[in-house]
This record gives sequence, structure tokens and C-alpha cells, in this order.
Amino acid sequence: MRIMTLNLNGIRSAARKGFFDWAKTQKADVICLQETKAQEWQLDTAVHLKDYQAYFFDAEKKGYSGVAVYSRIKPDTVVGGLGWECADKEGRYLQLNFPNLSIASLYMPSGSSGEIRQKLKFQFLDHYKTILKRQRRQKRDFIICGDWNIAHKPIDLKNWRGNQKNSGFLPEERAWMDALFSDNQWCDAFRLVNQDADQYTWWSNRGQARANNVGWRIDYHIISASLKDNVRATSIYTAENFSDHAPLIIDYLPLTN
Repeated sequence: MRIMTLNLNGIRSAARKGFFDWAKTQKADVICLQETKAQEWQLDTAVHLKDYQAYFFDAEKKGYSGVAVYSRIKPDTVVGGLGWECADKEGRYLQLNFPNLSIASLYMPSGSSGEIRQKLKFQFLDHYKTILKRQRRQKRDFIICGDWNIAHKPIDLKNWRGNQKNSGFLPEERAWMDALFSDNQWCDAFRLVNQDADQYTWWSNRGQARANNVGWRIDYHIISASLKDNVRATSIYTAENFSDHAPLIIDYLPLTN
């Protein structure tokens, strides 16, 4: 089973850059997308994928945020939102439920624009921690894909020493992720099979960051620990630039029945 995630930085922009043409060749079973920056009614056939059902959870503000999931497999139910204003008005979470598995597209807020947004990000983390605790008690597995806007460890960004006071690598954010993984209930699927350095999924548009691979790994598949033996292979596709992020692809042993 192949699952892909990508922050599009605009679904229509990514379509013009060839993302959907490329995605057709990847044979992914589920594609989780973030930052669609569009209302579903604004979209045309350029974002259509044959043999996939597409689900969207838009932000109320036009041209902002938004998540989507494309699936070859019809879900039992679809759940949009997490139940509080920041997550739901800004279109930051969409979950597809299958018989024993839930797959979600998550777009965590960024705090890089200033103190107010960083405060909101911390509030999101506090709320979301409660959701994750409740989810792990359910009798089902989870794969939560998306842009978590946090680089967990120094290996996960190029210039970690100079970024310790910047949003996305703040001590409080990294400690939150430490706690997430501390009780072996959740795993970073990528790091289960790839421990290499210089594995990034986002690059600043400033300078020659992408050309020089001065990046951050802030896109994840966070999975229930019960699925860790199902992770077979992972890749980050960098041959083409569909966005300031790169597609993160993970192959699993079959997960649904």
C-alpha cells in the first residue's frame, strides 16, 4: 500500500507545475494534500485523478490553508476538522476512516509570521495532544500525514544551530514531539527505515536553498506503533518542483481489508 503526502502551496499552482500528471504515474493508494489554498467549487478538471475519490476540507478564508485526500479505496466515513476553531475554520484536518484504519491529512499552523501565530501554534499543539491521546485508545490504527511544521531533531534540518530560536525548531516544539514518541504509541514512519542526514521535504524560497539542499524535514507520516513493522520503504521526490515542499512517499505492507 502506497501513501503519499505533499504540501502543495496552492493546488492550482501545483497542477500547473505538473503535480497531478506526475501523481498519475505513482500508483499511490492514498494521497494526502495540504495548503490547497482554494475552495472546492473553484477547482476544475486539472486537479482530477482518474480512479480516485477526492475529499476536501477547505478553510473559510479563500486562498488560504485547506487540506484534501485522494483515495483509490472508498472510505467508510469521512471526518473534517478536529473540533475547535483554529483547526476547523482554517481547514487543517481531514480524516478518512476504513474498517481498521484511519488516514488523515494534517496541516499544522506555522508560527513563523510572528508572536501571535506562534502562540496559536502552541494552543494547537496543546489541543492536538489531547486528540492524539484519545486516538491511540481507539481500536484502530492511524496514519497521520502532512506538514507538521516542526523539525524534530538536528538531523532534520541543515542549519539547526542557527534555527534554535525560530519557529519550527523551538525547544518547546521539539519537546512536544519528544513527548509524542516517548511512550512508543506513535512512530515517525520515515525514520523507521531511513536514518540518513540531508533528508528534507521543505526549502526556503530565499537564496539557493533548494539547489544547495539547505532544507527542513517537516512533513511526516506519524503512525500508530502497531504499524511499525508494516513500513517497507520511503522516498522524497525532488526531481521536479511542484511546490516549496517535496512529496513524501511511504510504502506499507497492506493495511486495509
